[in-house]
Amino acid sequence: MAKKSEGGLVETIKTIFWALLIAGVFRTLFFQPFWIPSGSMKDTLLIGDFLFVNKMAYGYSRYSCPFAACPIEGRLFGSEPERGDVVVFRHPTRGVDFIKRVVGLPGDKIQVINGVLQINGTPVQLADGGKFTEVKDLQGPQGLIPRCENDPVGQGGTCIKGRKIETLPNGRSHSILNITDNWVADNTPVFTVPAGEYFFMGDNRDNSEDSRFAAAAGGLGFVPAEFLVGRADRVMFSSAGRSLFFFWTWRADRFFKAIE
Repeated sequence: MAKKSEGGLVETIKTIFWALLIAGVFRTLFFQPFWIPSGSMKDTLLIGDFLFVNKMAYGYSRYSCPFAACPIEGRLFGSEPERGDVVVFRHPTRGVDFIKRVVGLPGDKIQVINGVLQINGTPVQLADGGKFTEVKDLQGPQGLIPRCENDPVGQGGTCIKGRKIETLPNGRSHSILNITDNWVADNTPVFTVPAGEYFFMGDNRDNSEDSRFAAAAGGLGFVPAEFLVGRADRVMFSSAGRSLFFFWTWRADRFFKAIE
């Protein structure tokens, strides 16, 4: 009986070992976990959303490839990003991961006029999306407090942002938020996207450090293809609290939610 029990224990340990090994390989090769730390992509992504990044979507680059033989520049294989994709990438100058939406492809001319995105001289289609509301309170582990269109709002009050549905030239639609008119990046010069690079913007347009701000001035600027990590397709889990373990703050309606 003792030998049989010992044998069962060994088999259990082996099963756990191989399961963890397979999960580790799967994560390394195909997916990378990512927590949303800021509100720059509201209301598409909220602080506390947890997702897996599809590292195979655009092929391996030096920031997504697990192998030493990965190229220093370019990608091993994979398709090109499309307008509207939500992408995790390595910030070209800061060395940290960001998540934004692709709005400009190589060769595109991008501009923002009075808060409206212009692609190759044509404004994107906008439709009324109602209002986005949230509680003005500490959010996430960093305790960030949202900015509101209806400020000043006291802590615990209802924070309101204007919402539009933006449709890109390829037909992809998503919501964008507005906090204030005539913000510093509501009117920009024309940006011509270089070959092999992309122009990114956050959906929370007045609260996003993105390609509208030049890298030379401490912003993001254009993002070369080799800095792409992967595409975000679905929210797997979401917590509105300061900690994952505060189960009463879990957002059950966001579990397995597709990212538009």
